[in-house]
Amino acid sequence: MKDSYEQRIQNQFGAFCVKVLKNEARYIQREYARLRDQEKSLGELTASELEQTAVWDKHFMDEHVFDVQGLPVVVTGDLLADALAQLPEGKRDVILLSYFLDMTDREISDKLNIVHQTVSKRRLTTLKELREYLMKEGFEWPDK
Repeated sequence: MKDSYEQRIQNQFGAFCVKVLKNEARYIQREYARLRDQEKSLGELTASELEQTAVWDKHFMDEHVFDVQGLPVVVTGDLLADALAQLPEGKRDVILLSYFLDMTDREISDKLNIVHQTVSKRRLTTLKELREYLMKEGFEWPDK
């Protein structure tokens, strides 16, 4: 007797589970149909609608790479890169090695095969030139 009672309970539970799963499947199908009615394929979009969905990645857009004695030096910022590009190669190399690659005057003089004092003088005169160029271009220095 107990076996038939347990069998009946299992059958009832199985029927309940099937009913729940069928109802959930119907709900999912209705939800998908509702979403399909709201969606448009990319081919159906107008040019202006497509442009609204576009995302432009701005990473690396204002990065410029300078080559210094075979070493790539990345400079961020269009104004600064333009200012550095205006400099003669020797002056630009000293600034890039000093400020972007953190090299000492001694390391720079060894790398460029110039006298140690020349590195210091070039850096000072080049910084003045850069400052003048940036001021002429309208760059405003932050308050200290």
